[in-house]
Amino acid sequence: MDNSKRTVVVTGFGPFGEHTVNASWVAVQELKKLGLGSEVDLQVYEVPVEYQTVQSLVPSLWKQYHPLLVVHVGVSGMATTVTLEKCGRNSGYKGLDNSSFCPDSQCCIVGGPDCIDSVIDMESVCKRVTASGLGVAVTVSKDAGRYLCDFTYYTSLYLSHGRSAFIHVPPLGKPYSGEDLGRALKAIVQEILELRDHAGEKLHCQHHFH
Repeated sequence: MDNSKRTVVVTGFGPFGEHTVNASWVAVQELKKLGLGSEVDLQVYEVPVEYQTVQSLVPSLWKQYHPLLVVHVGVSGMATTVTLEKCGRNSGYKGLDNSSFCPDSQCCIVGGPDCIDSVIDMESVCKRVTASGLGVAVTVSKDAGRYLCDFTYYTSLYLSHGRSAFIHVPPLGKPYSGEDLGRALKAIVQEILELRDHAGEKLHCQHHFH
């Protein structure tokens, strides 16, 4: 077993519109305080709400860290739960970003598939986190909203062949605090890593002699 630390990159978004404090970045900073244990090197990034920045930043995170996992976190004004997104969509990006820009093609990757699913079994992660009695409601969704969240997720899924996750959080105080959201992120990321390890064991079990 390789003892080098496993790197996990978690991103939150900066302010936009009425979200002058973005709950996603608050939650990610709380996660950073909690950490993911001594085995995991956790890197966090605040992502500006700009399509063009996302297009350059997301590939650079994958290149720089070769992470085991990248988890993007965003806020949704409509969410009342912590929501695990199953897939990212390529087209339909008409909303203007903080630079009043939107892609001419209204696409993430011209010619890319319409939809890319995460290889992570979000239903399992949701069930396991819910069963752990966290005190924060977790649900699963198939629509990340066709704005910067969805755009970032699709871009990351495309680059990583599905090895990314996206989590939507509600605005602060509706109903959860930043600390609550940080705890929820920690539980979710740990479940994803555990599921990933089990999947890996299945692949390698023929090499282990008990």
